[in-house]
Amino acid sequence: MSSSGAEALPTKPPVRRVRDEVKDGLAVAATSALISTLAAVALTVLMKLAG
Repeated sequence: MSSSGAEALPTKPPVRRVRDEVKDGLAVAATSALISTLAAVALTVLMKLAG
């Protein structure tokens, strides 16, 4: 027993479902697409302003 009197229970990581992995993958893909689009727009605007 520990000094606090509480026993440490073995902890298992929570089970991740396939749908959680798919949601994470879609979030990464959407974020990547958004950042790429914003970078392309910013570059286009910069080139238009530069003449």
